[in-house]
Amino acid sequence: MFGSLFGSSLKTSMVSPERALSGRPTPTYTVPETHVVLGTPLAGPWPEGTQVVYLGLGCFWGAEKEFWQLPGVISTAVGYQGGYTPNPSYEEVCSAMTGHVEMVMVAYDPTVVSDTELLRTFWESHDPTQGFRQGNDVGTQYRSAVYWTTPEQRDAAEATLAAFQTKLAERSFGAITTDVRSAEEAGRFYYAEGYHQQYLEKNPGGYCPVHSTGVACPVPS
Repeated sequence: MFGSLFGSSLKTSMVSPERALSGRPTPTYTVPETHVVLGTPLAGPWPEGTQVVYLGLGCFWGAEKEFWQLPGVISTAVGYQGGYTPNPSYEEVCSAMTGHVEMVMVAYDPTVVSDTELLRTFWESHDPTQGFRQGNDVGTQYRSAVYWTTPEQRDAAEATLAAFQTKLAERSFGAITTDVRSAEEAGRFYYAEGYHQQYLEKNPGGYCPVHSTGVACPVPS
């Protein structure tokens, strides 16, 4: 990933809205219509009852793969969210001048996979205590984030965060820094360039490990 190559040269403090790149009214690239693994639409329409949540857990190549493998997941896509710059490019996001996070959009059937199960995968697939980094990937775009779209997702995010924090503290990890808020507040999800979508399926040897703490996330009662 770009952030790994430039490491500490990336800014690790959030850009202000006034200093963020101005962006553009329309994207400069096209996005594939179909998921190369699941064969489903990247941007819908999906079956009635499909729910969507947006998750940031470091490098979005490896993060996306974690979720498209789960039963009940209908589609996934990677993109940029939580910042200020409209229709950013990957290079702009990696400059730390857009405020965006590398995010994974997960569309799923809640009758097959629950909000809690999705969030357990989220917590267990990265280290949410690292702030603006995951492993060797350093920069504001690698921060941990959950942008929910339903009250049930919000409740599950808050409950699993509290439960996971307790387990992390038992293992001497610090405080969780995850940005948990509504997707409406976080702002529009901008689909990333086509070559990023399902990147590890297209490039099986691609670099993008998950940075798990090794701590299991309990399911709140």
